[in-house]
Amino acid sequence: MLQRLTKLNRSLQILISFTLVTLVSAICYLCSSWLDYKIVAFLLLLTVSLVAIVFDILPVLLAATVSALAWNFFFIEPRFTFHIGTAEDGVLFLMYFLIVLVNAVLTNRIRRIEQQVREKEEKEKTVRLYNTLLNSLSHELKTPIAAIVGATDTLMAAPTGLSQENKKELITSISVASLRLNQQVENLLSMSRLESGFIQPKKDWTDVNELVYDAIQRLEQPLKTNRLNIEIDNKLPFYMLDYGLMEQVLYNILYNAAIYTPSYSDIMIRVHNKADKVYTLDTKDKSNSKVKAESNFLVIEIEDRGPGFPPDEINSVFDKFYRLNNSKTGGSGLGLSIVKGFVEAHNGTVVLENVPHGARFTIQIPSETSYINQLKNE
Repeated sequence: MLQRLTKLNRSLQILISFTLVTLVSAICYLCSSWLDYKIVAFLLLLTVSLVAIVFDILPVLLAATVSALAWNFFFIEPRFTFHIGTAEDGVLFLMYFLIVLVNAVLTNRIRRIEQQVREKEEKEKTVRLYNTLLNSLSHELKTPIAAIVGATDTLMAAPTGLSQENKKELITSISVASLRLNQQVENLLSMSRLESGFIQPKKDWTDVNELVYDAIQRLEQPLKTNRLNIEIDNKLPFYMLDYGLMEQVLYNILYNAAIYTPSYSDIMIRVHNKADKVYTLDTKDKSNSKVKAESNFLVIEIEDRGPGFPPDEINSVFDKFYRLNNSKTGGSGLGLSIVKGFVEAHNGTVVLENVPHGARFTIQIPSETSYINQLKNE
């Protein structure tokens, strides 16, 4: 609320300041029969102080001047004139005027200093995030590139002196490094699209069964030491989704599960439809109630048997550049932030929770559905 007021143009700030002082003066005037004029001075001073908290210096100075004149004209004897009857009231008026001006200027200056401090902290935070990203990316990009270059040099230096097993190991290391490099580039491009605000899902009818297996196929190498348990409802309809964005969502979550879970541990993928029905109620015959509307949600749960997440960090998991403390697996900290952004682009939600012996991501996306795939199979 305060931020909105500070962003108002100067003319509107002047109008609001003048209106506030006038309103307080009018209320005090109506109560002047039992309200001492010295108390009125404190109330007007409080009003100007509140104005100084949110507005620029010019509206504040105007409010201070108007409050002093209003106090003199309506409350100091003789009333309805700017003449002051006693020397004591004259000194009191001058003191009030000086105090209200000094208070207005100092309060406004304090507010500006606080704003400058906040802006400085934001800049420092941005620089820290920028340095974190550069340091992370320099490592995350150099490592797979070095692996690719090293394996390629070895293959080229001794094309005939290597056994088939050694060649296979080198080719596998190139494949793994290429996949890791591609993952980092994909995340950078995706984050760039999210930051620019240009994410507009290109939705089309999507077979979620195919979507899940395509994401798994892209992760064949990282997931080779895990046991996948896939439960997909065989009556699942087609959904109106952006295939590319949703594949990247599944890819990022499964990739995290692959690198953070122990070898030969289970990763469960469950997919089902959730329908929220709205009924029309027949007041005469409740048994005759009919479905008025039905909202369908695609629900995808991915659960692993890894170490889970520290409870005090679980709310930060979807932040940019978030990485687990003491993580030895590296990563740029962009993957889960992209997951959240792409899911929200579909007006959906993604929730992370710790479960016994692991963690579970639950994605819910509202979507149009079509059962044409089931009609074709019948």
